[in-house]
Amino acid sequence: MMILFIIYSFGISIYTQSTGAGETVNNASIAIVDEDNSSLSRSIAGLFYPPYFQTAKMISAADIDRTMDEGLYTLVVVIPPRFEADVRKGRDVDVQVNVDATAVQQASLGAGYIQSMVTDEVKRYRQETAQTTGLSSDLVIRRAFNPNGTQSWFRAIVGLADQLSMLIIILTGAALLREREHGTIEHLLVMPLTAFEIALAKVWSSGLVIFIGFICSLLFVVEGLLDVPIAGSRGLLLLGTIIYIFATAAIGIFLGTLARTMAQFALLMMMFVMPMMMLSGGMSPIESQPQWVQYVTWFFPSRHYVSFMQAIVYRGAGLDIVWKEFVTVLVMGVTFLAVSLVLFRQSVATLR
Repeated sequence: MMILFIIYSFGISIYTQSTGAGETVNNASIAIVDEDNSSLSRSIAGLFYPPYFQTAKMISAADIDRTMDEGLYTLVVVIPPRFEADVRKGRDVDVQVNVDATAVQQASLGAGYIQSMVTDEVKRYRQETAQTTGLSSDLVIRRAFNPNGTQSWFRAIVGLADQLSMLIIILTGAALLREREHGTIEHLLVMPLTAFEIALAKVWSSGLVIFIGFICSLLFVVEGLLDVPIAGSRGLLLLGTIIYIFATAAIGIFLGTLARTMAQFALLMMMFVMPMMMLSGGMSPIESQPQWVQYVTWFFPSRHYVSFMQAIVYRGAGLDIVWKEFVTVLVMGVTFLAVSLVLFRQSVATLR
C-alpha cells in the first residue's frame, strides 16, 4: 500500500494538481525602467500601489535580466525615451512589459492590469493636453521563462515539491514511531549503535526511496507527460533535492521523536507540515503573504527549496545564484537533526 501511495503521490496527484486554479493579482512585485523621466512617465510609475501591486521600484535597463533571473520582480515596465514628446505629437508609442511567467496567473492578470492602466493614463494625458490625433499606445509584452503562460508547467513543479515534502516527513517519522509502538526499539538499544546512527538509518532508507520516486516523476510525469522543459542543470536540481530531502527527513525524525503514537504524529503533521506546504511560495507568492507570515516562512526549508527549484527549472539559474538557498536548507537540516538527537537520547534514557 505504501508503494501504491508513493506512485499515486508522484504521478496522478502531480498531474491533477498542475491543472488547479491560480491566484489573482495581489501585491505583485513590479519595477519601472524610466528612460524618459517626464511627468507622464512619473505619473505612470505612480499608478502601481497596494493591494494589487507593491510600490514600484526604479531600476536601470541593465538590471532587468539580473533582477528577473534572481526572481526579485514579477513585472518590469520599460518606458522608452521621448515617450511624452511622442504622445504630445500624436505618434504611436510603445511601452514594454517584461513578465516572469513562472507565476502564471499572477503574471498574466498583472500584465492585463498594466495594459489597461497605462492606456487609460495616456488617454487622460492626451485629453488634458487637447491631443486628439494619433493612435492609442500599445504595450509590447515579453514573457520570460514561460512564453505561452502554460499553467501546468508551474503547478507541476509545485506539486512535485509538495509531495516530496509530505512523503519524506511521513516515512521517516512513521519509521521511528513503528519502532517504539512495536517495541523493537529495545532491540536497537542493545546493539552497538549510537542515536545518530539510528536516526541516520531512518533518513537514508526513507530518503533513498523518495529520491528514486522523485527522479521517476521528474522524468516520466513532469518532463514526459506534462512536457515541462528544464532550463537549468538537472544535476544541480538533484543536488538541491538531496539537501532538501535531508532537511525534511530531519524534520520527520524531530516530529517522530516528539510524538508517542501515530495519532499524535498525524496531528503534528496537520499543525506543521500543511502550513509548511501552503506557505512555501507555491500556492501563493511569498510577497503576497502578510509581512509577519513572510518572516515565519523563512524558517521553512520548503520556502527555500521551491525558490531555488523554480530558479533552476524555469530560469536556468546556476550555482552562483542558488548557493545561498542550498546552504540555508543544509543548515536547517543539521539544526533539526541535532535537536532530534537530543530529544531521542532523552527518550532512550527513559526507556533504559
